[in-house]
Amino acid sequence: MQSTDLVHEAFLRLVNAREVDWQHRAHFFAVSATLMRRILMDRARREAADKRGGKPQQLDLERANVVAPAQGRELLALDDALNTLAQVDPRRARIVELRFFGGLSVKEIAEVIKISPDTVMRDWKLARAWLLTELNSGA
Repeated sequence: MQSTDLVHEAFLRLVNAREVDWQHRAHFFAVSATLMRRILMDRARREAADKRGGKPQQLDLERANVVAPAQGRELLALDDALNTLAQVDPRRARIVELRFFGGLSVKEIAEVIKISPDTVMRDWKLARAWLLTELNSGA
């Protein structure tokens, strides 16, 4: 999926979300990041459907620093790992979602989650290490 297609689809869904009470700019970006993750996962699941011969594969997180080139199967593996991380540590999972899917900076994430930028960086590093271990364990 091209990044412009993703942004357009997210925009269309946000325009129709009348019941959202926008708190501030960071809140908008946080909701947008979650929405873009859902759009990408829905698309990846459709493409990986068994009738199309696809099965989820493991993701090399080092290659996953940009959403656009990532394969659908890799996104599904990342989504599964993020869901597992969310059960263990919801804040770190949220930081990964905001940074990876939303493209937010450390400062913006700190504003959204209401923690210090240093804590965001520490959690980001720990979450990346955890995800690398999780993703490589099934490889």
